[in-house]
Amino acid sequence: MTSTEPIPSAEPVLATALKDWHQSRNGRMVDFAGWLMPVQYSSIIEEHTATREAVGIFDVSHMGRFYFDGPEIDRFLDSLTTRRVAGVEQGKIRYSLMTNERGTILDDVLVYHLARPNGKSQYMMVVNAGNRRKIYEWIMQHIPGRGITLDDQTLESAMIAVQGPMACDIIDNISAQNPKELPYYTGAYSTVCGYEAIVSRTGYTGEDGCEIIVSKTAAEEVASEIADRSASVGGRPVGLGARDTLRLEAAMPLYGHELTEGINASQTDLNFAINLKDRDFVGRAAIVAAKKRTDLPVRVGLELDGRRAAREECTLHVVDKQVGFVTSGTFAPTLQKAISMGYVLPEYSALGTPIIVNIRGKTAQAVVVKLPFYSRY
Repeated sequence: MTSTEPIPSAEPVLATALKDWHQSRNGRMVDFAGWLMPVQYSSIIEEHTATREAVGIFDVSHMGRFYFDGPEIDRFLDSLTTRRVAGVEQGKIRYSLMTNERGTILDDVLVYHLARPNGKSQYMMVVNAGNRRKIYEWIMQHIPGRGITLDDQTLESAMIAVQGPMACDIIDNISAQNPKELPYYTGAYSTVCGYEAIVSRTGYTGEDGCEIIVSKTAAEEVASEIADRSASVGGRPVGLGARDTLRLEAAMPLYGHELTEGINASQTDLNFAINLKDRDFVGRAAIVAAKKRTDLPVRVGLELDGRRAAREECTLHVVDKQVGFVTSGTFAPTLQKAISMGYVLPEYSALGTPIIVNIRGKTAQAVVVKLPFYSRY
């Protein structure tokens, strides 16, 4: 799909190239962000633990994959992202936010600057599945007059995340590019199982690992080879359920929860992804203004007493005053604790601050803790 062929306004539920592969492995399929995706295969805890201890294999083909061509693409993307893209060397991948004029969050994205096999630059962007159409149209609004084209290759390709302490060793056996030779948040063109691929040292679990982009025709063979090799060390396919518990333990924000168009980028505690010095981008002025305010809630981590999880929209209180709200929560399998992320007024954000959580009419005690909840180091 090129810049002259906009994404249809009313899309049916889509299926990734691995739909049959999931079903043949007893994946329980659900509609997620307009895609038919596996929520789990066995149990969420088993899949979570396999990723922490060995290898988890995730189909992330629902994520949007946009490729750019034309002059000064880095400067163009730099004008739309909170993190500097202009001048970043080949091989680097930048996590960034995209904001509107109000400084609130349209999406969080990965911007790739790769070296093609011929040495020329290739810029691409991975966006959240539920925001694919929105971000496509947002970018297209800013392209006219720049000579840049945007090619949405989401439906023509597949993306597989291989995560866990043994993940890179598994991929090294089938890839021309050893993932361990890639620094974190870098990527390279390569081959996997003999197929052209992009291999990147990225992920969304808090574990080491990589993500692989291949054509949709290669997807099943590649996924099967990874699964077969991973099974011998205790690895397995993993669904959306464990993907969520893993990212929550690692305190990675999820669009629609910690990140929304109602939240200013300055509130997120993602300062590494917001570069304000000596550059301009859509939303910069509003972010600068928001940083000066003392009344905007900020993102925090919460650890709760007991095993009951506080989930999205539970309210947070100090004495009889509501001071914030929960955005995500779970009982963390690795930590054996109930954890949540949420937003609280700045004066209640200090580590150790006691918070009362209203969970469907019942209260639970919580305390503000340092993020991430879990780190592999």
